[in-house]
Parts: sequence; C-alpha cells; structure tokens
Amino acid sequence: MAYAHVQMFMEKLKQLIYSNDIPVINNPSIICERPQFQLLYEELGSMIQIFFNHEDQDLHNFEEVRKLKKRFKTAAEEAEDIVDIFISSVHVRNNGYFTISDVFQTSLNLEDVMRSIKSIKVEFMTTRIDNMKIDSSQRTESAAGTSNPTNSLGSKKVLEEMVVGLGGDVVQMQSAGTSCSRSTLGSKKAVEEMVVGINGDAEIIRDKLVEDGKHLDVVSIVGMGGIGKSTLANKVFIDPYVVYHFHVRGWVTVSQTYDKRDLLIQVLSSIDDQLELEEATDSQLHKMLHRSLYHQRYLVVIDDIWSTEAWDKMKLFFPDHNNGSRILLTSLLNEVASHAKSHGLIHHLQHLTEEESWKLLCEKVFQGDECPKWLIDPGKQIAKNCHGLPLSVVVMAGVLAKETRTKDLWLKISCRFHSYIASDEKGCLETIALSYDHLPLHLRDCFLYLGGFPEDYKIYSPWLLWVWMAEGFIQEDGSRSLEEIANGYLMDLVDRNLLIVEELYILGDVKVCKVHDLVRQVCVEKGKEERFFLKIDSPPSNRLFGIIGKQNKKLRNWKKVITTNKPRRVVTYQEINIKRLSSPPTPSIRSFVCLHWETTIIHNISKFFRSFACPMVLNPETFLCSFALLRVLLLEKCESNDFSPVLALLVHLRYLDIWVSSFPPSICNLWNLQSLGIKTSSSSMVLPSNMSDLVNLWHLYCNADLYLPSIEKPMKLLQVILKVVLGDGVDNFQKCFPGIKHLTTTLYSDEENDFEVLHHLHTLRLIGSGNSRRRSVEEELLRGEPNLGMNHIIRFPETLKVLTLERCGLPWSDMLIIQSLPNLEVLLIKDNGFEGTLWETGEEQFQRLKVLKLKKLNIKKWEASSINFPCLKELQVKDCVNLGEIPLELGDISTLEYIVVKNCGVSLLESLQKIQQEQDDAGNYELKISVDGSYMPSCEPNHDD
Repeated sequence: MAYAHVQMFMEKLKQLIYSNDIPVINNPSIICERPQFQLLYEELGSMIQIFFNHEDQDLHNFEEVRKLKKRFKTAAEEAEDIVDIFISSVHVRNNGYFTISDVFQTSLNLEDVMRSIKSIKVEFMTTRIDNMKIDSSQRTESAAGTSNPTNSLGSKKVLEEMVVGLGGDVVQMQSAGTSCSRSTLGSKKAVEEMVVGINGDAEIIRDKLVEDGKHLDVVSIVGMGGIGKSTLANKVFIDPYVVYHFHVRGWVTVSQTYDKRDLLIQVLSSIDDQLELEEATDSQLHKMLHRSLYHQRYLVVIDDIWSTEAWDKMKLFFPDHNNGSRILLTSLLNEVASHAKSHGLIHHLQHLTEEESWKLLCEKVFQGDECPKWLIDPGKQIAKNCHGLPLSVVVMAGVLAKETRTKDLWLKISCRFHSYIASDEKGCLETIALSYDHLPLHLRDCFLYLGGFPEDYKIYSPWLLWVWMAEGFIQEDGSRSLEEIANGYLMDLVDRNLLIVEELYILGDVKVCKVHDLVRQVCVEKGKEERFFLKIDSPPSNRLFGIIGKQNKKLRNWKKVITTNKPRRVVTYQEINIKRLSSPPTPSIRSFVCLHWETTIIHNISKFFRSFACPMVLNPETFLCSFALLRVLLLEKCESNDFSPVLALLVHLRYLDIWVSSFPPSICNLWNLQSLGIKTSSSSMVLPSNMSDLVNLWHLYCNADLYLPSIEKPMKLLQVILKVVLGDGVDNFQKCFPGIKHLTTTLYSDEENDFEVLHHLHTLRLIGSGNSRRRSVEEELLRGEPNLGMNHIIRFPETLKVLTLERCGLPWSDMLIIQSLPNLEVLLIKDNGFEGTLWETGEEQFQRLKVLKLKKLNIKKWEASSINFPCLKELQVKDCVNLGEIPLELGDISTLEYIVVKNCGVSLLESLQKIQQEQDDAGNYELKISVDGSYMPSCEPNHDD
C-alpha cells in the first residue's frame, strides 16, 4: 500500500502544529488543539516507519499484514476527516456562519481513531514476532539437515501444444508448468492467428536477428496487452529463413509468476519434445539446456517477461559462443527491454490502422469470402471501435461469426461493442488487467484515476500531474520535487503501455495523452471493485450507472448510494442536480470533477451556493455536509461569472479550476491550495495583495493577464505563474516569487530586466511592450495593444532551458547574452522579438541549444555556421518572408534532424534545395526538410538486391 496520502496529511499536521502566519489556522480554537495534532503526527510517523520503511517481504502471513495495512489506510483517512471537519467548523463559524449539525463541532476528539491506530500497531508487531519464531524454527530444521522437497510445481508437467503450419512445414511449440496455466491462454491462442498489418514489423525483426554480428544479441518487442507482440514473435519464429538460419530454436513464456524449473522445462520441451524432463533435478535440467545450446547458433523467444529480475535470472541460462545466437524478448514494459539490452533494438509495436483492423475483421469473419455490401459500413464502424487493438478485432470477429449477417444486427453490435468485449470468455480484458495486477502499489490510484475520463478524452498531462498531487497519490522520496516524481509516475504508465502519448513538449515531456478504450474499461472495472469513485456518465433522467457497487447494478436512489458507500470522488460529464449530491449525513466527497462543456451545472451550483451568501444557519442536509472536505474542484468547463462566498469555506481544497469575472480576495483563505486555475472572459485581472496567504500554492495559471499591484510577503513555494505583470508596490520577481520555475511576463522600455536572481527559473516567456512602465499598467492591459520598442539589456539566469521572446524589439547584438547561457535548449523568437535585418551569429556557440524557432521576423540576412549550433536538432523558420536564405553550413550540423519552413520566399527555398543536395552528396540522408507541410525528396540511392 502506498502511503503518499498519509505523508501529505502529516505535512498538513506539521503546519497546524508550527505555523503562526496562516490566518485561517492561526485561530485560538485550532491552536489549543496542537497537542492532539502532535500526538497524531507522531503516531502516524511511527506507523509509516514500521509498516513501510522496514517492510518484511518474507512474512508468512502476508495476507494478514495486507489487511492490517488496509485498516491503517482507513484509520488514517478517518483521522484526516475528523481533523478537516474540525478545521472547517472553526472556519465556518469564524466567517459568521452557524451550523446545527452534530458533525460540525468546534472541539476535536481523536481518542477513538488513535485507539484504532495503536491497536493495528500492536497486531502488526505481534505478527512480526510470530513470523520471527517461524523463521527461527525453519533455520533450526535446516541446520539439522532437513531439506525442502523439490518444488511440486515443476513435477506437475502441463504441456500445451500449439501447432502452427507454414506451407509443408509444421513447427511445434510447447509450454509447460504454471506459467501457461493461467486464464489468458485462450486469448493467446486467439492472438496466434492475427497476422494482418505486421509484415513490415516482422521484416525489421527478422533482419535484425540474422544480421552479421557474432556476439549474443537481444532484440525486444514492446507494446500494450493485446496488441500482438506474441503473434509478431511467432511469425518471425516460424519464418522459413529464420528456421534455416538458426540451428536450434526455443520458446519460453515467463509471465508474472514464474519458476526456474518451469522455465527450464519450457525451453527444453520446445527444443526437443522427446526429452524426459519430469524426473530430472534442476541441476540436470540446466546441464541438458547447456548441452542443447553448446556451440549451436540458437534463437530463444522469451515471451511475456514482466520484470528485470526475471531477466537477470534467465540470461544465465544462455551462453554466448560468439556465433550469432539471438534472444527475442516480448514485454509490456519498456524498462525490461532497456535493461536486457540498453543499446539493442527495441521495437515498439504500433496499433493497427482502421484499414488494417477492417481487413483483419473480414479475414476472421468471412474466411476469404468477400464482405456483403450491406455489412461494409457497420463492419467498418465495429473495426474502428477496436481502436487498432488486434485482440479486440479477433474478439469481435468471434461474435460476428456466430450471428446472422444482417445490417440491423451488425449495427446493434457496433453500438454494444464494450458489452461484447467485457463478456468475452477468452479474457480480452483479463489480458490487459494483468498490467494492473503487476503495477507497483504507488501507481494504482494514478491508474484508476484514468477511468474517470470519457472515451478518447485528450488529457493535458500537467493538469493530470497536479490533480494526482492534490489527491495525495504522489509519494515523496526526499530528493526530487513532487512534480518530478509525478512526471516519473506518468512516464512509468507510458512505458507500461497503459497511456498513449498524443503530443510532446519541445524537450520531450508528455504534453497530451489519452487512454485506449480497453485500458480505460479495465480502469472502470477495477475502480468498481475498489469503490474508487462515483462516475456519472449517463443522464440522471435515464438511469445512473455508477462505479460503486456491483457491476452494472442500477443505482436509482442517489441518496442511498452516497450514504451507504461514501464516495470519495465524483466525476461527471453529464447534467446532474447538485442538491442530490448534498444529502449524506457526513461529509465524504474529496474530489468533484465536471468535464461537461454545455451544462447548467454551474448555474445550479451558483444558485445553490448563492443561497448561502449571507450568514445563516446551515442545514445539515445541504452544502457543507457533502463538500466541506473537497480537495479537488474542477469546473473550468462550466462558464460563469459568479463566485459564491461559500466556496471560500472549502479550506481543504488543493486544486481549484473555475470561471470568474474577477479575482475574489476570499479565495486567499484557501490556504491548502496547491494549484489554482482561473478562466475569465475579461482580458485582465487584478490579483489581491493578500495572495501570499496562499502559502502552499505551486501553480497559478489564467487565460487573462494578471496584474499584481502589491504583495504582503514572498510566495516561496510558487513555481508556475503565467502572464503576470508587477505593479509599483512590488520591487522584482525574486522578492515575491523566489522559487519560480515557469514565468510569463511583460517587458517595459524604461526598466531594467534582471531575471538573473531567479535561481530556479527553467522556462521564461517575455512579451515586449514599447510603453513606459510609468504609464498606467492597468490601462495598458485593458487596451491589450502594446507597441514595439527598445528595451534595456536583459540578464538571464544560467538555469534557463526554454526562452521565448515575443514583440520585445531587441537588437540582434543582444543575442550574445543568450548565446552565453550554458543550459539553454529551446529558443523561440517571434513577432519581432528581435529587430533588424541582419543577424550575425559570430563565433559564439549556443552550447546546448536543440531547437531554434524563428517566426514573423523582419530579418533579411542570417550569417551563421555549424560551429554556432553544435547540438541543434530542429530548426523552424515560419513567416519570415524577407529572409533570403538559410545559411548553407547549417546542413553540416551532425545532430540536425529537421528543418521546417513555412510561408517564406523563393530564394530561401532555393537555399534549402542546395542544403538537401549537399547533404545527399555527402551521404547524409537522415536530414529531413519540410516546406509548407511537405517533405523535400531525398536522393538516397536504392539498395534493393
């Protein structure tokens, strides 16, 4: 069990114990309870120490320990609820509201939950003592000569024979032991016949396996569950040339649970099915395998391997006789493939195209016959619904092959696609569910959260990371920031093929991702089991199918459902009645996410909240009884200009995303906020001077310009703020945002621009203004039309990696300042960010610059050489209509991969043709040049035999 949520709760307790500068908690009623907070903090720390930091992996009663951990998680959540309700009660009364509910009391009582935690600790320590006694007893028996019998799993030989025909040859593949006795064998067999769309992949793998290298080499196939990795491996395995090239071929399926003896039996059986293996010892099996491979050029397929530890054990079986032997490995995990051969070929198997999915569906359903014309349209829709996953296509083909071939029936099947996939007896979803079962515990909540998004929803990854952080899913490691750790979690899910990358940032981080429909369905099913959230994805006027309770159970009574199951999260992309969510007897909802664009929900919420705009007695059946404990509130798609004061009572919010017409100062009461997103129809917004009361704020973003006239104290944790302008009451960014990492701001012509003191700054976007700072900034912001003008010299920090200069009107001579930055990797100059018709790059280098983008500049001549850009990978030139040519020497940059040009003059295009010709003549066919969306043809010679 991950304990990130407990860590975050302990951080909150620490602030409650020690902080005196947070107005919301600097209240006598809260301060007097600090001894209770201290005792709870110490008890939680003690539990983490014994439960997680010194976890004993050899406990014999593992299931009992697992249950104890689950009880501890529940107790910690209960303790946090009690503390949070107490703080809410104090804050509500302090703001003139009065509650009549027994839930909201201004006294704190942690006695019962503390007893529960101590009871769990005692039970766990007793379990450890019992375990130590068992270990001691076993060591005594071992010392007395007692030996454990050979693993009985190996003695139970279970052979599955799969005969695959190729012309006149028959290749017999066998697998043995427990690794092949799991329920997904049916799915594996179904996949064996899927060969559409992988011929090109098979050629790449085959050519790599039979190339001239003498040392033992590893080739890996990586992809999500059901995408056809085993099918591709088998196609290569039985390829006639591969059969001819290798003297010995073997196949072993590893899976999640594996046994050394079992693996040896598998590979030996696949090499020679006449061997007598059942009575052999492990040592004898190892010798037999060594004799079978001795000085033979062999190919062994290691299918479905899940861990680096498994590879480290298995690689010892396979000797390197310097004769061109190969190992072909398949895995869901890129980490395993990289570990097996860090510089070898790792082939990422892609999804089928819609055309390939349709072709495969036709082959399986019609067995070589043509598809009737009336079935083509519904059939193509069914193929499209499979989203390129071969296993889904085969499952649907099995359904269609059993049904009558009528258009109406196929249309109905296309509409009920997911129900057929879910009921597939061969375990289509089970194949993908293995990925969940093998997830590290700290990733499971992050994975389940993906089930809350609609199908094909494009997820903005920074938002996803911030919500994970707000939910308490991210576990601190002491050496990296939470955001860096969260990004690591995201990449782990990508590497496990559970997330599809849709768009990347310039430096390679994931910008947009999405979830394959079947992976999403696994999230939903597992979420139901875990009661992870209440998902409202159908209109309440029909029937509500939630994620709580038994599968597909119709939840007709919202009050009963919520009261009984106490959902922690509610996700909706439909119209809902907010009042129906506000009637349980105690607060429970920690997260409320609305992903519906055209909705009246915000009107209902605003109307509902406005009813509490004046001090009054709050009925326990109303707002606070459901929402007082909210951590995440996302309403950014619900446009409204109203902000109810009652929202400022939600002091436990960590993530808030809303529409407002102006920035309400009462938001600054939300001292737990980590991320704040503001959308508005206004062009600018003034920030209140008490912004610094948001002591935990990391991210502040808005679609309008933000003006900060003054600030009371530094915001030390703030890392991201976009489109901000400082007023006369603020000296500089270092004094108000000393830890800032991402900043967008405006330059003025009459001021010094010193960013050098921002020692953590990573990304900077500067938007120039020719106006004087002495003019009314508010007036200028409202006008929204800053003029170009010359600015003073700008100083940058050495930490800067990404720099955008827009409308700054700087002279090209100032480029020397930017060239000297040691860590700069991306430079974007647009809309006359630099003024002048000549850019002489000189002899200085951009030491680490990888991407250079020039857009809408009045430059006519650019003088540069390859020496100036030793690391450049991509050059973009757009809408520079006066630029005569791209310097020809830039084509000689060894690292350059792309030149992208759009809407430029004829002479510049001629220079590109010269660069292309020179590089072709030099044998460099790797450089790709794109002009107005089309790549220029290369003169690469044809090496066809």
